[in-house]
Amino acid sequence: MIELTDHAEGVALRVRAQPGARRTGVQGEQAGALKLAVSAPPEDGRANVALTELLRDLLSMKRLQVELLRGATGREKLFLIRGVSKPELATRLAALLAEL
Repeated sequence: MIELTDHAEGVALRVRAQPGARRTGVQGEQAGALKLAVSAPPEDGRANVALTELLRDLLSMKRLQVELLRGATGREKLFLIRGVSKPELATRLAALLAEL
């Protein structure tokens, strides 16, 4: 189960990143975090940008609705998702994982 936490501006979502992957996309769930793979290398923040864009696309969100809060240099990241309720985000994530 992916952990979602209430935040003053929305919902916090834990993400486990896999930079430099062959294919970009959802890899599943790992230790309460959404596991995402991106082909961008972990250099100069390129993987973080790719992760943010991927998350935006997967959740059908606008640019300002997805923001990296913590974990810019590690694999464990915390993203802020604005403009969506916790139950709605949980539903969207469950749909993504069901497609695997």
